[in-house]
Amino acid sequence: MKKLFYPLMVGLAFVGISCGGSSSENQNTETVGAALTAGQSGVVDDESNPNVVQVAVGSPDHSTLVAALKAADYVDALTNVGPFTVFAPTNAAFDALPAGTLDDLVKPENQRKLRDILEYHVLLGVYKPEDFVNGRNLGTADGRSVTVAVAEDGSVTINGAKIIGTVSASNGIIHVVDQVLLPK
Repeated sequence: MKKLFYPLMVGLAFVGISCGGSSSENQNTETVGAALTAGQSGVVDDESNPNVVQVAVGSPDHSTLVAALKAADYVDALTNVGPFTVFAPTNAAFDALPAGTLDDLVKPENQRKLRDILEYHVLLGVYKPEDFVNGRNLGTADGRSVTVAVAEDGSVTINGAKIIGTVSASNGIIHVVDQVLLPK
C-alpha cells in the first residue's frame, strides 16, 4: 500500500505545481471574466458585419443616440442577435426636442423613462422599406405601436418622422429618421 501511496502523492504534488499558472494566465482569466460581465456589447469581433449599435457608433450623425443608449443601459439589448428594426433619430432630431428634455432624460433617475422612449424606436423583426404599408401599425419593443404612412412619392414616415436613410446591420436594419419618436 505504501508503494502506491508515495508515487500518487508525488504525482499530485507535481500536478499542483504545474497548474499553479502564471500571472499572465491569471490576467487572461480576469480579462475574459470582465468581458463576460460586460454583456454582449463586450464581445470583440472585428471580422463580422457590425450590429445596429456598432453602426450607430460609427455614424457621426448618431452620437446623441449612442449616448442615450448608454445612459438607458440599452446597448447590450441591441447588440444581441435580434433581428431588430431600429428607427434611429439623428443628432439634429434630438436637438429639435424642447430645451432641457434630453438633459433631463439622461439623468440616472430617469433611466427607465429614457429606455421606454428608446424601445419605442425598436421593432422586433426586420422591416425593409418595401415592407412598409400605408396605415399599418407596427408593435414596438415597449409594447406600444407606431403607424406607417407612405406618400405618393414613396417616402415613408413613422408617426410623422421621415425615413431619410436605411442601413443594414448584422442583427437587423436601421432606418434613419428626422425626428425623435415620443410615445403618447
